[in-house]
Formats: sequence, C-alpha cells, structure tokens
Amino acid sequence: MEIAQAYEDQGKVIGGRVSQLADIVKMLQITSSKKSTFICVDALDECLAGHRVKVLDSLNQVLLKCPDTRILVTRRPHIRAEIAKRLPRRVMSVSITPKRSDIIGYLHARLDEDTTPDAMDSRLEVDILEKIPDSTAPSQKCS
Repeated sequence: MEIAQAYEDQGKVIGGRVSQLADIVKMLQITSSKKSTFICVDALDECLAGHRVKVLDSLNQVLLKCPDTRILVTRRPHIRAEIAKRLPRRVMSVSITPKRSDIIGYLHARLDEDTTPDAMDSRLEVDILEKIPDSTAPSQKCS
C-alpha cells in the first residue's frame, strides 16, 4: 500500500518526478518489515553493469533490514559471480537459457518484420537461422 501511494504522490509532483533509488529501497524496507515479502527481479542481466551493481546493493540493504524477505532473480549465467559477490547466499538465482527452437522462432519473427527484405538473399537468411541459434544455445540443439 505504501509503495502504491508513494508512486501516486510522485506523479502529483510538478513534472512527475521519478522515484529515486533510495526512496524505493526505503519503501521496500518499510513494506518488508511488516510482512513476508517476495521480491522478483526479472532479467537482471539486461540491466547495465553500473546500474546492476546499484540494484544488487539496494537489494542487499533491504535484506539487511528485513532478513525474512525473499528475492528471486532471473538472469543469464554470465552474471552469476556478480550476484554471488554482492548477495552471498542471500538470493535464489534462476539461470535463463533459451531453447534453440525459441531462438529460431524469434529470428523468424524479426526477419518477417524486415522493412527491406530484398536486401538479404536466401543464403544469408539460412546462415542467420543456423549460426545464431547454434552460438546462443549450443547445448540445446534439437530438430
């Protein structure tokens, strides 16, 4: 309730000021101190490295004040060590590995949206649909 109210209050400020990270951390600490809280952070690897450090440090601040809070983070494998360093034994982390078929489906959708389809010959499209999925999800090759 406090978080929703704070969000509404920020919208009333002239120009609709965006909440600062410190404000968000404080709201999470207040909310988490009153009842069991689960915080989910999706696709943390998509956050810029400098911002990711701030997010992880902020989550650590919440956990220090509210040890019963639980955090679920989804991420790709390459930032696992960073999470372990910033939140040792404090966060459940789920590694996201796309299926080869999902990558191919995504590539098909993007290629279908191409505004200049004549700029690519069929061989290039075949190369894209073979090489990108193989390099992205090598352990999940399937037909």
